[in-house]
Amino acid sequence: MRTALAIARKELAVAFTTPWAYVVFTAMAALSSFFFVSLLEQFQQVQALAREHGWSKLPPDSVVYRNLTDGVVVQLWGVVLIITLFVAPFLSMRLFAEEKRQKTFALLLTTPVRPVDIVLGKYLGGLGLIFVTLGLTLVFPLLLSVVGSSASGPALEWPTVLLGYGAVLLWGATCMAVGLFISALTESQMLAAFLTFTVLLPWMLLRAVAQSTEEPLRSFLSYLSFDTQLQGMIQGVLEVQALVFFASVILFSLLLTHRAVEAQRYA
Repeated sequence: MRTALAIARKELAVAFTTPWAYVVFTAMAALSSFFFVSLLEQFQQVQALAREHGWSKLPPDSVVYRNLTDGVVVQLWGVVLIITLFVAPFLSMRLFAEEKRQKTFALLLTTPVRPVDIVLGKYLGGLGLIFVTLGLTLVFPLLLSVVGSSASGPALEWPTVLLGYGAVLLWGATCMAVGLFISALTESQMLAAFLTFTVLLPWMLLRAVAQSTEEPLRSFLSYLSFDTQLQGMIQGVLEVQALVFFASVILFSLLLTHRAVEAQRYA
């Protein structure tokens, strides 16, 4: 494990000394800020209409705007999930592909380091990078908590907020695991990013595809969809099956990565 941690530290050090990581950080901050402001403006507009006409006169789906947690933060986490779908492939693409392109991966394989340590070290490094990226979005609920708190109580329901944020982190960890495996298969960073995106996007959209199918295929495809598994946690409902599902995807992706590295070691 010490070797894996050393590799992870090396990955993080390399990432934070290159401009690419800061480009991704800036993109995440800019996009999430834009949607946060848009959601907050929409929340204020609905609240103004409710004060003028009453909640009974508004459409039924307007009920989510009764509080900041459901009206802003929960919806923001949903947007962050989509942004992560685009950002994660660009963070995971270099983990193996860059070393292959620079011909340093072959040297790494000749060292007395086990493939499992290489895979875990690379993954932990990527995990640290995606967690820092997603950590930037936590400033928005913190800002709402400070600005929106009053004598009547806190502005946010923090158990719901934190569980939704946990879902975002779990999604980021899953994206990195899938991206790590694909990065181990090619030396082209852009190809690795593209393939990671093309794998994650249809997987996320399986729930929509399932609606046009019949049972039992509909239930099966819906269960396999990332979107289905994430929705409960985003809305503040902890489901064990979701945790098992994502843990299984991550472990299976790491296992495939290990096999890919091991195969190249003896090729």
